[in-house]
Amino acid sequence: MQRVNWQANKRRSWLFLTIAVLVVAIDQISKLWVRANLTVGESLPETGLWRLTYLQNTGSAFGLLANQAFLLTLIGLVGLFVILLSYRYFSPMTVLGSSALGLIFGGAVGNLIDRFCFGYVTDFIDICLWHDFHWPTFNLADSAITIGTLAFVYFLTTLIKKQDGHGSETRN
Repeated sequence: MQRVNWQANKRRSWLFLTIAVLVVAIDQISKLWVRANLTVGESLPETGLWRLTYLQNTGSAFGLLANQAFLLTLIGLVGLFVILLSYRYFSPMTVLGSSALGLIFGGAVGNLIDRFCFGYVTDFIDICLWHDFHWPTFNLADSAITIGTLAFVYFLTTLIKKQDGHGSETRN
């Protein structure tokens, strides 16, 4: 039994690491392409619902805390530490939980690389919702963080429901 748990943990660790590395690689390659092929503010195509628009975001999500590089870097580093602690000490980690934390970790690393190297995060995914109203421009790291967070919330919710169900069985 002990060997099975060790093997399962090893597989989940590789999954976490693989997803995080893939997210960082794809994120950084996409940002490199955008910086090499577009000028700041340029969109490809110029109009449309979905565009690549090169922006340099000195803030966090939605441009909040603009020009607060030190604070945002510190928050990012603390976030990475919390993710690693969660992964290490969250004993009932599943494939879903490992995947979710891998997405969040990889996305956070991808954006921190930008902050360290350039002092801003490269954003480029531009979605026009209607007329001239655009969702705030984002990048693949942001997408990984969002999807990972939603998946981790789902993981925690199902875990709590299972524990509540298990706890009620032992009381009866």
